[in-house]
Order: sequence, then structure tokens, then C-alpha cells
Amino acid sequence: MAIRSDEITSIIRGELKGFEAGADVAGVGTIVEVGDGIAQIYGLSGALASELLEFPNGIMGMAFNLEEETVGALILGDYTSLKEGDQVKTTGRVVEVPLGQPIDGKGPIETKKTRPVERIAPGVIVRQPVDTPVQTGIKAIDSMIPIGRGQRELIIGDRQTGKTAIAIDTIINQKGQDLICIYVAIGQKQSTVAQVVAQLEERGAMDHTIVVSAAASDPAPLQFLAPYAGVAMGEEFLDNGRDALCVYDDLSKHAWAYRQVSLLMRRPPGREAYPGDIFYAHSRLLERAARLNKDSGGGSLTALPVIETQAGDVSAYIPTNVISITDGQIFLQTDLFNQGQRPAVNAGISVSRVGGNAQIKAMRQVSGRLRLDLAQYRELAAFAQFASDLDKATRDQLTRGEKLTATLRQPQFAPVPVEQQVAILWAATNGHLDDVETAKVGEFETEFTRFIESTNEGLLPAIAKEKALNDDLIGQLTKAVTDFKEQTGYGKASAPEKGAAKPTEAQAAKEEEPGAKEADEAQPAAKEQQPAAKQAGKAKKASKVAAAKEGDDAPPNEEPKA
Repeated sequence: MAIRSDEITSIIRGELKGFEAGADVAGVGTIVEVGDGIAQIYGLSGALASELLEFPNGIMGMAFNLEEETVGALILGDYTSLKEGDQVKTTGRVVEVPLGQPIDGKGPIETKKTRPVERIAPGVIVRQPVDTPVQTGIKAIDSMIPIGRGQRELIIGDRQTGKTAIAIDTIINQKGQDLICIYVAIGQKQSTVAQVVAQLEERGAMDHTIVVSAAASDPAPLQFLAPYAGVAMGEEFLDNGRDALCVYDDLSKHAWAYRQVSLLMRRPPGREAYPGDIFYAHSRLLERAARLNKDSGGGSLTALPVIETQAGDVSAYIPTNVISITDGQIFLQTDLFNQGQRPAVNAGISVSRVGGNAQIKAMRQVSGRLRLDLAQYRELAAFAQFASDLDKATRDQLTRGEKLTATLRQPQFAPVPVEQQVAILWAATNGHLDDVETAKVGEFETEFTRFIESTNEGLLPAIAKEKALNDDLIGQLTKAVTDFKEQTGYGKASAPEKGAAKPTEAQAAKEEEPGAKEADEAQPAAKEQQPAAKQAGKAKKASKVAAAKEGDDAPPNEEPKA
């Protein structure tokens, strides 16, 4: 079959019409030094700050130092395959999420949407005050150090004091609360991160949780960028009018990573060899937590940064920086942890600057006296160990504080719904646990909750719905705790027998004082001895007067007779 020339001509013309002669312009530079996760690149005069750079073998980097002749870049991957003389290209894009690769083995991340990891925080005009609680499920925190949606609350303490446990319990308690949680693990062992994920999966919390991991084995640049990637994901929900929670575990290791890359880049060191802008590195991260007003979508982003202290020193450089940035701190004390108080929250120096605005009214009603009672208990307990006898008011206060302390103990991975917290704290603050053995307070709490759910099914849902304790609910709680103690026998051991006269407070205090009985028996004998003692005193006085007179009547040259 013959080929016609006009057909060939039409095909060539069609191809020419679709041809675009646009040039792909990209800055090109050459690696002059590489190692320890950083590279010095000659050229790239048009590179932008935080711009993504493309290295050979598909490795990406970030422009970090922009100097006159060279660009200092952070290598976001395995730098061992790079060498001097390799070419580097600019991409025209800043560092953005999704950044990195999925590590859970469940396939690629299916999204075409990206967000820059660095963004200016929302201004004051588009924000609104924090007024909605983030229920952690931890009694000590929800009652005394409440966290609100849009707040930045620091979790601080020595290593192995339960900082991560508080964050994980908070994430578990958000099941069904329409709050997306983002857990950022910085500089931790991969086995530790795997254990955290396993705990979240076991309790069904991974359905509303994103885990961002830059493990200890990852390069320092990835550890530095990890929290910014996490907050960028949270901002996606914030801008869409939803609520998100970011946990940064922990920012001490983040500061170490930033110090490492800064020193490698020859940036001048400051205090403790940290770069001069370490405060800005943390403030620009945490300032992105906010609660937006209705006109801006009404979303919120809450931040829970974690800081590790050395020997409880909160006055070190990084702890004081982050304390000054955040809206309060939860301080975990090693001594309390070793004494078995879990969580080991020191309520004396822990604070939430949002306060009661981040609590429901029912929790405010039952927790108003809690912090004061605990503070007085700690002060009295410190002096009571040196005192031999105490009055009844002091003993009662020590008993109340001891029961409240036992009430705030809580096992790990067992968050308590807020309505159950209100019920048990109401019983504790109103003295219904004062006659219960301290060792049985936890058992009392568990059985009391079951008793309410079985005998008065509508009480706890009513507290959750009303979010306040009215006279009717208080009456139901009073009846419930009275009936429960009568049926189970809690507190009966220390109560007086039926028919016996109830001793007065003065009598009870007198009976409990050591040696009180012996003192009472000795009183009649002492009274009998008083007249004889008085007579002996009078006789002695008379003899002294007589001796004085004899001395006056004696001659001057003679000594007075005795």
C-alpha cells in the first residue's frame, strides 16, 4: 500500500502544533562539603529560605543558611550516598507536608493537598477566648489544672515521671469527642514509639490520631522539622472549623537537634551552646495554637508540649523559655512518683492560666475547695511529723487531705469520664470518704460508680447533660453515697456503736491524747496533797521570820544564832 505525502504532512503539522518549547528553569549548584546531615552548596544564588532542594538519588533537602557564595542545606534523608561534586537543583517549593514517608506499612498517604510547615500564627483579631474544655480523663488535671481547646499547657518533669502517660491518656479520652489528636515523637527510640502506637490501637484511639515520628536514629534535621510538620497537619483541621490537639514529645530533644544543626552550620552559639534564636524556634511553633472566632471558622488547635528537666531544675534555659511561652504547666515530681502517687502532679506549682473557663460548672462546684484543702494538707503534714500531739481540727484536716490525695490516684490508660469525676470528687470534698480506710479509697470509687450506674441509671447522664449540680442532683448524690455506705459497710469500723452516747469533740480529743487517762487519775491525789503543801510552806516561812528577829537582837560583836 502506497503512502501518500499529504498524510505525512498532516501528521507532522499536528505534532508541531502540540509542541511547547518552554524551558524548565532551575537553579543548579554543586556540593562542596557534605556530612552529619548537612551540605554546603556552591551556587544556587536564587534559592529561597526553607526552599526544598533536590539532591541526587531522589534525596530532598532544605535551604537553611543563605550566604553570599554558598547555601547551607539540611539533608532530609540518608546523606551517606552524597559526595562532593554532586549537583543540587532548586524546586521553587518551600518545605511542606506531607513530609517523609509512611512507616506503619499500611500503604502510601493518598492526598494531593500540601501545606507549608512554617506559617505565621493567627492574629489576635481572629481569635476568641478559650472556653471549651479538653477533658483529659485525669482527675488531678481536670479538677485543678484544666486544659481548654486552643490552650498551650506544658507537661514538665524529670525522665520516668509519667509525662508521656498523661499525653497518651488524654488522647485515649478523646474517643468520640470529635477532637483529632496528633502525637509528635521527637528523638525517641523506635521501640518506644511502637509501644505507644500499640497502646493507642488497643484502646481504639488510632481512629482519631496521627503519629509523626522522627526517631533517635533519624538525622537531626528531621527531628528539628518534626513538630512543625505536626502543627501544619493540625492547622488543616483548624482552618476547616474542627478541633485538633498536638502533643510534642518532647521539645527538649527538639532543642538538642536544633543546637546540633546550628553548630554544624557554624551559627554562633549562645547560652548552653544553643543558637540565639532557640526561643523563637519554640515560640513560633507554640503560638500557632489558637481558638478561632466564629467568623474564622471556630476551629481550635491545642498544644501539649513536653519538657524534660534535670533533677527537677525548672530554672534551666529551655524549661524557662517554654514556661514563659505557654499558658500554664503541669509539673510532675519525682518524689511523689516514688511515693506511689500516680499521676505525680504537684498541685502546688502546677497552674492553668485559663482556669475555670476550661471547666464545666459541675467540676467548678466540686473542685473549688480541692486545691486549697490539698495545699493546707501538705503544709500541715510537713509540721505534723515533728509534733507529738495534735488537736482535733488539725487531725481532721490531715485526714481529709489524705483521702483527697488517695482519690486523685489513678492507674495508667484508664481515663475517667467527667461525670464520674464529679461524683467521686463531690463525695471526697464533702467528707463522705473521711471514715473510709485510705487503702480502700480506690476500691470505694470503683464500687460507688458501679452502684450509681445500677441503682440510679439517670444520675451520671444527668450530670453530663446539665453540666452543673443543682439541688436535685446533690440530693440524689447524697442519698446514693449514704445508701452505698450502709449496704457495703464502708466507714462502719470507725463509727460509734448504735445506742452508745456520741462523745463530744473535747472528750474525743482528750481521750486520744497520750497519757490523758493517767493525768485524770492523778488529779484527786494532787488535790489531797495541796493543803499539806500549803501548811509546810507556812511553817517554813515562820521559821525564817523568827531567825531574822534573833539576828536583830544579838550584840554587835556576836554572830547571830542560827
